[in-house]
Amino acid sequence: MARAGLTRERLARAGAELADEVGFDEVTVSALARRFDVKVASLYSHVKNSHDLKTLICLLALEELADRGAAALAGRAGKDALAALANVYRDYAREHPGRYAAAQLRLDPEAAAASAGARHAQMTRAILRGYDLTEPDQTHAVRLLGSVFHGYVSLELGGGFSHSAPDTQTTWIRVIDALDALLRNWPAP
Repeated sequence: MARAGLTRERLARAGAELADEVGFDEVTVSALARRFDVKVASLYSHVKNSHDLKTLICLLALEELADRGAAALAGRAGKDALAALANVYRDYAREHPGRYAAAQLRLDPEAAAASAGARHAQMTRAILRGYDLTEPDQTHAVRLLGSVFHGYVSLELGGGFSHSAPDTQTTWIRVIDALDALLRNWPAP
């Protein structure tokens, strides 16, 4: 019998905490069962398997990121909005490295459609309205920003910039400046 108080939401939150502590790849149903001091079978009434658990963590992370992004963007436009959203991703990755990794999980189409992933694209598109981009360039720019934000954050978290000057904050600011300049002067096809 499942221990009272265990729910999918509680397991997702505990799994997210575990991911931040040991890394997203190390999260399993067995590891989570040990955390709750219950038998693995007790968790199977709430999650199907480790992939289902990881999907729950991903959905939680996407929701948290979207909520932070929406709050950061309120009342901002242009470069200020661009920097605010970029900083949300970077700060979240630093505070919650396991959850950030979880947010990169490839979801099946049904889970993706029900996730906060669409809110991320909507926020980025809202920023791009300030740069007067139309389709298909807007989609190209959404992909570019996501790639740069994720690439920089992943390299930084992995220690890729830790052995050289200038400091990563200075480079981050320059990256945002460069993205702003590029978006204001988007090349014609």
